[in-house]
Amino acid sequence: MVYSEHGKNLVYNRVVLLFAFIMCFWETAFAHLRYTVLEESKSGTIIGNIIKDLGLDIKQLEGRSVRVISGSKQQLLQVNLKTGDLYVNEMIDREVLCDRDQRCFISIKMFMENPMEIHQAEIEILDINDNSPAFENKKKRLEISELTQTGARFPLEGAADSDSGINSLKFYQLSQNDHFVLEVKDIQKNKIPVLVLQKALDREVKGNFDFLLTAFDGGNPPKSGDMNITVIVSDVNDNAPVFAEEIYHVTLEENVPLGTFILKVNAIDLDEGINGAIVYSFEDSTKNKISGLFQLDSYTGEIIANGLIDFEERKFYEIEVKATDKGHVPMSSHCTVLIKIKDINDNAPLIEVASLTSSIFEDVKPGTVVGLISISDLDSGVNSKITCSLPDKLPFQLKPALQENLYSLITSSRLDRESVSQYNITITSRDFGLPSLSSHETILINVLDVNDNNPKFLKDPYIFFILENSTPGVSICAVSAVDADAKENALISYYLKETEVVEKPVVPFLSINSENGQVFSFTTFDFEEMKSFTFTVIAKDSGVPSLSSSVTVRVFILDQNDNPPVIVFPFTTNGTSVVEETIPRNVKAGYFVTRIRAYDADVGYNAWLTFSLDDATDSSLFSVGRYTGEIRTIRAISESDVAVLKIVVLVKDSGSVSLSASATVIVTTAENMEANAFSEIKSSRTREEKENNVTFYLIIILSSVSSLFLISIIILIAFRCQKTNQDFLTKYYLDDTNYAEVSGSLFHSHHYQTAENRLILVGPEVNRDSVMDVGSNGNTLIIPDNGIKIAQMVSDIFFLK
Repeated sequence: MVYSEHGKNLVYNRVVLLFAFIMCFWETAFAHLRYTVLEESKSGTIIGNIIKDLGLDIKQLEGRSVRVISGSKQQLLQVNLKTGDLYVNEMIDREVLCDRDQRCFISIKMFMENPMEIHQAEIEILDINDNSPAFENKKKRLEISELTQTGARFPLEGAADSDSGINSLKFYQLSQNDHFVLEVKDIQKNKIPVLVLQKALDREVKGNFDFLLTAFDGGNPPKSGDMNITVIVSDVNDNAPVFAEEIYHVTLEENVPLGTFILKVNAIDLDEGINGAIVYSFEDSTKNKISGLFQLDSYTGEIIANGLIDFEERKFYEIEVKATDKGHVPMSSHCTVLIKIKDINDNAPLIEVASLTSSIFEDVKPGTVVGLISISDLDSGVNSKITCSLPDKLPFQLKPALQENLYSLITSSRLDRESVSQYNITITSRDFGLPSLSSHETILINVLDVNDNNPKFLKDPYIFFILENSTPGVSICAVSAVDADAKENALISYYLKETEVVEKPVVPFLSINSENGQVFSFTTFDFEEMKSFTFTVIAKDSGVPSLSSSVTVRVFILDQNDNPPVIVFPFTTNGTSVVEETIPRNVKAGYFVTRIRAYDADVGYNAWLTFSLDDATDSSLFSVGRYTGEIRTIRAISESDVAVLKIVVLVKDSGSVSLSASATVIVTTAENMEANAFSEIKSSRTREEKENNVTFYLIIILSSVSSLFLISIIILIAFRCQKTNQDFLTKYYLDDTNYAEVSGSLFHSHHYQTAENRLILVGPEVNRDSVMDVGSNGNTLIIPDNGIKIAQMVSDIFFLK
């Protein structure tokens, strides 16, 4: 049943006025409409047109995603999205949906996108008089002793009417008689009929009475229901049990365990014996309604929970308890137990995702709306109050919308796909009950890439070492860069920078593979001509616009043993080195004859020279210092030894494939007097030379140690300022002449080129007196073991890691 035409116009006018008021004061995309409809309206009954009431045109809905959420499991109402009509989908029974004494509403929400709009409509279900008052039992039989005093009260079963308001139960009417009158007791808005004895009974005069109790509602026309009451007058047992209280009140939490003690009723009977024994029971009017939930001990009067009590199903119970004695004619009395159910927090919030954008670009601005979240809780009071949150450290937040328990999911900060490309956002809703209950809903949001990252080289700078004499056309090194972006934004191409200004440009002799960064050389490199070279590589991605970065590549050329030793003394003529020496015949063992001087254009082990006796007229007479090149006598010269002796000294370097050169010494023994004079002159000259050399070497050593110590301190300070050993190595290789190699007992540093000075550390097996210059023009310095300790200390500081 629906409104009349006049009623429809009134409702429509009210909706239009309400909509105009909202449009005047709310400049938002949220509207709230209210309609009314009578219960039991037929399916298809049109309640109103939401689209027109919102001031919208049905054509404006084309291309917009429209969703309707009813908020209940049953789809009682529906919206025709083609016409905008709100209509009844299923027959609505107000008595099923709502309590009798409350206004009944059904709420629906309509979400529209592009742009986002939220509209809510509340439909009030109006009651009609479709239910008559009814008694659960059509007949009631009472046994009343003839000794019952006037004024005794006998509660009867009340009638029930599911309608509300004016259509609910209003009054009772008892058929005319001389002994009983009817009173009505109001308990918690329920009307309970009570039969009151106003005239003493006499079983001998009349043994039973029949009455008709009628219940009327307030409808127009009113509806009614009847119950037949039969009163049997009994004899003898003249005292009925009396309850300690007429009405018992108790509050019980929902969901209490089975067997929980609720209340104990107590009645007293003044009779003795069997007439004073009391049995408790539920009244027939309430037994069927609550027998599954409550259990009454017939002997003790204790009431316990016997089923699941749910506040959301029913908030209040009214139970009639009867106490009956065991007399021949049992007497009884009644009391009312009122049980108020207390809500506990047993329903977690319900999270619904109304709208969601699942993919967003990483450069969206903070505050961008990603989705709409609706949350509800079936509990009441503080247990239904909720809060909503997201995990910490997420670039998203929930912002309350205009409507209660509706939230917008927005970005709170800048997004970075390279850090996080996908977010699994868990929305947590928690109520304020004790204990608090929560629910979770996880949504997935993908972050789309934009070209916001330059290519990044794996090292900066790159340092490579290649051997000299490399084959042209082979790869000498490779660089690599990565781009944190995705797809074409991360596709990298490599180029050589062409505009470098250096003394010896090498870029024209280099090429690079644009796909993998491999660098090729079209020329060969000679360590003795070039120690290192530098060039710049540019990495560029394929994004729009393109981003790039560059890196400096430093290539150091390593020496190979490609230069043989060169004899400096004796002088080489036509490829042959020969010297003649004269010594006295009376010399003793250890006599200094001469010294072979040589150098090697290579460096390191490749330039570390050793001397050995390759051939001699008498190999038992002379020895050659392994590292000094000194030729000395091993024993005294005897009369049987020949006067002219030939010695061939072999000079070899220490390369993996050793190269060598040789020198020939012709030794002539002179007579004693000439030899002694010559020996004295030569010895004097030798001592003077040694003294001068020692002084010169000490000056060099002290100067070198001081310089190395100062350099070590500077480098050590610079090293402390760097984060990695690679940075220190990069700083150190910025100068071509700074080249260090430590291997075994060899310390070769700072003096890198062939024509420069070198330091060679020699172990304790070499005689201290044998310290002398073995290189060309003092190029190679030999230091005995006492100098090794000083140099080793400097080396340890210099190469501290």
